[in-house]
Amino acid sequence: MRLYMAARSVIATTVMAFAASGCSILQPDAHLAAFSTQMTGMNQVPPVATPATGRVDAVLNKNTLLLRWKVSFSGLSGPATAGHFHGPAAIGTKAAIALPLKVPVKSPLEGQATLTAAQAADLLAGKWYLAIHTAAHPGGEIRGQMILRE
Repeated sequence: MRLYMAARSVIATTVMAFAASGCSILQPDAHLAAFSTQMTGMNQVPPVATPATGRVDAVLNKNTLLLRWKVSFSGLSGPATAGHFHGPAAIGTKAAIALPLKVPVKSPLEGQATLTAAQAADLLAGKWYLAIHTAAHPGGEIRGQMILRE
């Protein structure tokens, strides 16, 4: 029992020392920002009636402005004709294309691009969304606002 208590004390002291010293093993990487969103037709402006759904996960390196993303979607009315990050735009508003996805747009897909400082600021402020377009819905069939994960 004494050995158990001593070991517990050493572990607790070590964890507190790492935390106090700012050791990155116990803390998230401050220069990375993670984003995610669920894409649906109801998020489009105006809303689109579709069973299609999708997901986007992305990470922005705030030092290099490199954005990496993974996109998946299913249930579209037909093949995706395009996919784009749009911005700056608040939820419920439209914006111009900020960054196109590679063609052909097929699920799943991954990509990366270096953003401008203005693009990174808009993304960090929640003013970017991703839309997947189809022939039936050229303005976008599904959309999701890029949300910064805390």
